[in-house]
Amino acid sequence: MARLATRRARGSGRGWAARLRRPAWLRRPAWLTVVCALAWAATAAAEPARALVFAAVSTVDAVEALAARFTERTGLAVLPAFAASSALARQIDSGAPADIFISANARWMDYLAARGRIDAASRCDLVRNRLVLIAPSDSALALRIAPGFALAAALEDSWLAIGDPDHVPAGLYGRQALEAMGVWPAVESRVVRSANVRAALVLVARGEVAAGVVYATDAAVSDRVRVVDVFPPASHDPIVYPIARVAGSDNPAAAAFFAFLVSAEGRAVLAEFGFDTSAGTSCSP
Repeated sequence: MARLATRRARGSGRGWAARLRRPAWLRRPAWLTVVCALAWAATAAAEPARALVFAAVSTVDAVEALAARFTERTGLAVLPAFAASSALARQIDSGAPADIFISANARWMDYLAARGRIDAASRCDLVRNRLVLIAPSDSALALRIAPGFALAAALEDSWLAIGDPDHVPAGLYGRQALEAMGVWPAVESRVVRSANVRAALVLVARGEVAAGVVYATDAAVSDRVRVVDVFPPASHDPIVYPIARVAGSDNPAAAAFFAFLVSAEGRAVLAEFGFDTSAGTSCSP
């Protein structure tokens, strides 16, 4: 499994699955990842302040790299918890003691804002992403995304993996794009609804499905998938990642890490992982 998501052109030789020492959402449900994060937070209560960051699973590589650089520089610890934005938002709404939330779409940040769960003054759009159609790297699948393109026929007797389109941001964008292209009715019954976008990536990388819809940054972390084509940006809502401090957090480590995340240096690291950082120009430390 560690070989599955070996990051291309990073030179580390270690994939995101191998580097995660927190509970792996590849093997456990999102709620368990969050519960374990809360257990770590409770254990750390008597120790120096640590920043507890709830982040969309598609940011795992970038956020881990940023956390490592920040800790090396400041000595302050960062504890990231990764899952679908929907799962994380609901946990925060239920009182999870997170300090920072990074969502893969505005919907779940709006959900928390409406409930007074975030510091509205701290909210900004951190980065953007693109939506792509992927297939296993050894697949002969060839398609050009256009209105009415023959996705259903290309799947033959197989399946299409996307995040659950009722909750997971990547799935919400995916359904929008497929509807805009006029092919959703033909493929809806062939969709495998994944708990998060990285779970969809794994299904494609293993060859368990013929194709998947993920973010461009997710496709880039696995040498066992290839990008078939990119969805037109106009086919779905802009893929924006808002970030905000959680209401009531007075953690100095979290304040420092938040400032680092939205700084020019932090955005440069995000760009290294394929994110479009033009959205972050409105963010200020």
